[in-house]
Parts: sequence; C-alpha cells; structure tokens
Amino acid sequence: MTVTAATGTVVAVSRDEGHHFSKPTHESIRLLAGLGVEGDAHLGVTVQHRSRVAQDPTQPNLRQVHLIHGELHDELRAAGYEVAPGELGENVTTRGIDLLGLPVGTRLRLGGQAVVEVTGLRNPCVQIDGFRSGLLKQVVGRDERGRVVRKGGIMGVVLTGGEVRPGDRVGVELPEGPHRRLERV
Repeated sequence: MTVTAATGTVVAVSRDEGHHFSKPTHESIRLLAGLGVEGDAHLGVTVQHRSRVAQDPTQPNLRQVHLIHGELHDELRAAGYEVAPGELGENVTTRGIDLLGLPVGTRLRLGGQAVVEVTGLRNPCVQIDGFRSGLLKQVVGRDERGRVVRKGGIMGVVLTGGEVRPGDRVGVELPEGPHRRLERV
C-alpha cells in the first residue's frame, strides 16, 4: 500500500436497522471486521441488498459500508436539492477526499482504528427519485465522452473494526499499481 498525503474528515455517520432509503445520523457507529456497520440492515458477510439477495443470496457482501463525499451534498444544494447526511443511505459522509477518484483496493482509515477497503461505486437506482423527484439525473449522468458517471458514493468492506465519529480523520492508502478504476458493485 502507498500512503498518500490525502486526508479528509468524517462529517456524519449513519445507520438503520431497517431497509429504508435514508439512514438517521448518530453520534458514532461501530464498524465490525468482515461484516459492516453494527446495527445496520446491510451488516453481513453475504449480500444484504434486497434485490441482490433475490438474485443470489450467497454473493459476498461488497457493500458493507456506503460512503458519500459531502461535496456531493453541496453540488445537489446548488442544483436546488436539499440533502442532508444519511438521507441518500450512506453510512459515512466525508469531506476533503475525492472518493469517486479512488482506485479499487484503496484503504480508508477512519478514526483511530477502523479500516475500510474500497470495492466499487454505488449504483443509484430509481428509489432516489422517490426521495426527491429528479434527483437520479443529478447523481447519474454522462461525461463529455458519453460514459456513465455515477456520483452516488462508494462502497467498501470492513478490514478492521472500530468506532467512527463525526470529526474523525480519514486517511487514504492507495494500493500498489496499476490501479483499477471503480466500477459499480
């Protein structure tokens, strides 16, 4: 792993025991190695996302932790959408790190102990328009070359557990190259 100078901050942490679109914020969350966020509906070794369970419940859970960059909330606000941390279903809202630009296998050190390995991009679905009409077009679009751009955050698995709180530092460790771009998981 290559440690980079990039550091950011945890803005908010969220979890929800039910399969709801939004997750309420909390003073802290506990990450459990190999499982995800304690008390969250997506906790588990195997996939917990309902549509994916219906396809194949034995798939590994590459979506244990969902992270969104707080800068997305700023961008959405500028487009006329008020969105607060946790409302897009993320467990960890960060600021100061280009999450979408990280390669697969990047390790994020959250707070004093927790380590999350980045597995890929969140693939926003039509439920997001149920939350705020028209929001899907804000978080999924196309770049100048016509490629799909997903801005709905990244997913990861917990390598090392620990408490995570707002105000905690986020350290970034890039994997050895060559780097693989994030794809939807």
